[in-house]
Amino acid sequence: MAFFCYLCDDMINTVRNTVMAILNKDNNGYITPEEFNLFAKQAQLEIFEQYFYDYTNWVNKRNGRLANDGYSDIQKNIAETIDTFSTSSNLSYSGVTESFALPSDWYYINVVLYGTKEIEFVAQNKVMNLLNSNITAPTVAYPAYYQKGNDIKVYPTTIQSNVSSLYVRYPLDPKWTYTVVAGSPIFNQSALDYQDFELPESAQNDLVYKILSYAGVNLREAEVVQFATGSDNTEQTKQS
Repeated sequence: MAFFCYLCDDMINTVRNTVMAILNKDNNGYITPEEFNLFAKQAQLEIFEQYFYDYTNWVNKRNGRLANDGYSDIQKNIAETIDTFSTSSNLSYSGVTESFALPSDWYYINVVLYGTKEIEFVAQNKVMNLLNSNITAPTVAYPAYYQKGNDIKVYPTTIQSNVSSLYVRYPLDPKWTYTVVAGSPIFNQSALDYQDFELPESAQNDLVYKILSYAGVNLREAEVVQFATGSDNTEQTKQS
């Protein structure tokens, strides 16, 4: 079964209406707006993270000459989707830890820069060898860094400013906002905390299926879970 948005409505409202229609069809129960938002956040995050696995998979297929160009160039399409989450940020330095803090919304670090110069990434277990070498020791002209959790350490340690990062951020948490009218929640996209999904419209079906799966578990409705899981597997098969 496929679901399509014939009216250019906000995707989060279209997805919610579809989910509620399926749940209500066989009196499978009701999920509150708060529950929907929680399920929507998790569904979007799962799909977002899947893009990176899918991209790697299609890179491997292309290297094995199993992928095509043109409209079927799925690798390119996934890369373009991921690129919509690419951004940059100046990093703040802490004299206490002698390191730079990464942005709170980072998911994947593409490049770390000192001014316009790219800083070379080094694995933490290779740092001491690098520092102790007269040939490869980092300099201001050829700096290096390693990452530990949400911080990065830049060498030489005299570099304490003018460091930035190009990175892929997490999508913003979706939030279906509403106004209560006659005891029922009515969609209100003018609310200050409203946030639509940040995924492309091509992800709409997957969002519906995943949210239905969470809702089915929450409502203890096995039929809903089976329907959502089966439909989701069908969608995945089409892309593989």
